[in-house]
Amino acid sequence: MSFYRGMSCANVTIDGDGGFPVTAYVAKPEGPGPFPAVVLVHHLPGWSEFYIETTRRFAHHGYIAICANLYERSGPGTPDDVAARVRAEGGVPDAQVVSDTEAAVKWARSQPEHNGKVALFGSCSGGRHAFLYACRKQDVDACAELWGGRVIMPPEDLDAKTPVSPNTLTGDLSCPLIGIFGNDDRAPSPEQVNQHEAELKQHGKAYEFHRYDGAGHGFFYWHRPMYRPEQAMDGWSRLLAFFGKHLS
Repeated sequence: MSFYRGMSCANVTIDGDGGFPVTAYVAKPEGPGPFPAVVLVHHLPGWSEFYIETTRRFAHHGYIAICANLYERSGPGTPDDVAARVRAEGGVPDAQVVSDTEAAVKWARSQPEHNGKVALFGSCSGGRHAFLYACRKQDVDACAELWGGRVIMPPEDLDAKTPVSPNTLTGDLSCPLIGIFGNDDRAPSPEQVNQHEAELKQHGKAYEFHRYDGAGHGFFYWHRPMYRPEQAMDGWSRLLAFFGKHLS
């Protein structure tokens, strides 16, 4: 992949939910393409270094990549400070995230070097939002859900911001799905992953799940103690193979 060691990176502004200007970080591989695209849906720790770096990682592997700041409306500050405000506010509305993500998908599809294929990538709350988006919209070609928390929600956890448990929308999933999970995780627990998978099977959806022993929540996060390099390396290889299959 030596050709893709060259890339361009920048912040752009997209029209998010209700026309709100949302900043997004983008990275493009060097050359005329055409290239597929990946839209990254960040986690509750926010528009963090991990997601900025992962945006560049996808560009290195030959993808136009964009990660919108889904917490832009919560004001300035470090990712940790902004995430703390978002938690205190009870998170962000599902409908707003879907609309902001749709703007990022439209940006990717508008790029002249784009090949017409778009995938979603999200972890933790971002994994949940990526799956939710792929059930609500018809404009993506693949979805990567990494340890998506609260894909399965009991009725008592539903509220105005999260009015629907995403798993109840499985029948509307519009693209192939790859799920990556740690067997030591509790959110989602292995039992919830089993239920998630059973519903995908029931609806005849194209998917593949990969589950890792000795790994818990967030085991791709190289900057945290939960990082598990062996499991993360295997997960990355399977994820990139999945995208290569569905986005070429």
